[in-house]
Amino acid sequence: MIRRASGALGRLAPRTLRARLIAGLLALLLLTCAGVGLATAQALRHFLVDRLDQQLADTGGRYAASLEHSEGPEAYGDARGDTRAQAPGTFGARLLNGTVTAARVVDGDADDPEVAEGTVAADTDDMVSLTAADRRALAALPVDGQSRSVKLSGLAGYRLRATAGRDGDVLVTGLPLHPVEDAVHRLVMIELVVFAVALAATGFAGALWVRVSLRPLDRVVGAAERVSGLPLASGEAVVPVRVPDDDLGTEVGRVGAALNRMLGHVEDALARRQSVEERLRTFAADASHELRNPVAAVRGHAELALRHPGPVPAGVRHSLGRIEAEAQRMGAIVEDLLLLARLDAGRPLAAEEVDLTRVALDCAADASAAGPDHRWQLELPEEPVLVTGDADRLRQVVANLLANARVHTPEGTRVTLALSAGSGGGGLVLLTVTDSGPGIEPALAERIFERFVRGDLARARTTGSTGLGLAIVRAVITAHHGTVELTARPGRTSFTVRLPAR
Repeated sequence: MIRRASGALGRLAPRTLRARLIAGLLALLLLTCAGVGLATAQALRHFLVDRLDQQLADTGGRYAASLEHSEGPEAYGDARGDTRAQAPGTFGARLLNGTVTAARVVDGDADDPEVAEGTVAADTDDMVSLTAADRRALAALPVDGQSRSVKLSGLAGYRLRATAGRDGDVLVTGLPLHPVEDAVHRLVMIELVVFAVALAATGFAGALWVRVSLRPLDRVVGAAERVSGLPLASGEAVVPVRVPDDDLGTEVGRVGAALNRMLGHVEDALARRQSVEERLRTFAADASHELRNPVAAVRGHAELALRHPGPVPAGVRHSLGRIEAEAQRMGAIVEDLLLLARLDAGRPLAAEEVDLTRVALDCAADASAAGPDHRWQLELPEEPVLVTGDADRLRQVVANLLANARVHTPEGTRVTLALSAGSGGGGLVLLTVTDSGPGIEPALAERIFERFVRGDLARARTTGSTGLGLAIVRAVITAHHGTVELTARPGRTSFTVRLPAR
């Protein structure tokens, strides 16, 4: 229950800095208004009660003294004359040996202005019906002439003052507290209205003021959001955004200056990275181009030597065979590196109509011939799926994905090549290669599309993998304005390619 309550409070609490500042301002103002209201209400109550006590002291116990010898109802007529000059609601009681012998209250027209102002006295009094608790409360009053607040069940709150009578009795005189309570209540209501208006006006003015004060921070946030939208992952990275507010005399200015320095460092680092990448790409392209002829020459000489009509020692023939095989492998690496260099340089690919269904059929047939021990499955739509692109490069993508599934899964693994048109929305063509093999380790899956990353962690060459196949897949698909992603778990590995439909 405590967690739920804290969660609900967390959801209701303001989250933005602007909302928190306004809420804090209103909370402080509310506490201030509450303190002022309580202080003024208590001060007014204390002042009015003091005036009531002074009025009791000024009037003395005359009304209570009129009851001193009134022992029965017939004597009350003598007491009525003493109601003159007494405020309406004045209470009088006589106690003898702790027992209330008489108790009356002055009655008058409280709605009469003259009576209320005291120019005309109240002219009647009434007997009061006291409960046992009221009698005990009256008997418990100290006879010291000090006023005390007592609540009588039939008369509500009173300020009572007990004095000693002439005949060894106790005379109690009191004035009602309801005028004091009414005045304090009116003050509280007025304060509530005034404070509510003040809170509303302060909230509106504070919102405007906070909004104006936080404009420099909004500009910092806007600059950060624009930077976050810049394509900084690859290519020429330029960060032209800067924060205009860099006054070191303000907190926001210091944040802006720090952000500008950080953006400058980021731009320098990106420029250096871009320079290194450009040099590496140039080196890879130049090296690949220069190695094509020597590798072809080595391969040609090896083939020529193997075709020599004369007798060739077995050891020499084996060495020549290995030279030819490694020359073929080196030639494949050179061609792959040259292709990646061209794609990195942004060289355009062919843009023609490609029947992706035919490409899938041909690549599946080649993969089935290369891996007869695997179970190959095709899922193709009835109508041909057409895209715009380079047919040879797209064929290379499908072939690389199928070869990856064949090489890195054991015999008997089911490999499914599925193709669908319009899947995923937005006029996309979806091509997936899914296998039921052991899967890919998470650490390797994060780097699977990088260059020279192999599925065999020992980097064995027994499979003939160069570690460039999936890097070529991503580069070719990116050049076709598509995406490729990997979903892997034990027992299922799926590569998903999305291409714009024709």
